[in-house]
Amino acid sequence: MTVKTVGLDLAKDVFQVHCVSATGRKIINKKIKRAKLLAFFETLPRCVVGMEACGSAHHWGRELRKLGHDVRLMPAAYVKPYVKRGKTD
Repeated sequence: MTVKTVGLDLAKDVFQVHCVSATGRKIINKKIKRAKLLAFFETLPRCVVGMEACGSAHHWGRELRKLGHDVRLMPAAYVKPYVKRGKTD
C-alpha cells in the first residue's frame, strides 16, 4: 500500500506521524525524532501532509514542500475535534 495522507503532530524533540492509505487504512503510526524527520519524509512518495499551524509549522512546511509533498496547515480550532484525550495545548 502507498501512503496518500500524513498527519504530523509537531513538538520540540519527538514528532508523531500518522500515515493513511487511499482507502483510509492506517499504515504507519510512530514517533520520530527531529533529526530523522526529513529523512523519513524522503522515503515516502509524494503525499498530502496535514499539520496544525503553530510557530514551527511554516518552517517544516517549507522543508516538506522542497521534498515534493503537498502541505496543508490547519488552524487550531479545526484540529481540536481530533483530540482524543484531555490535552489543553
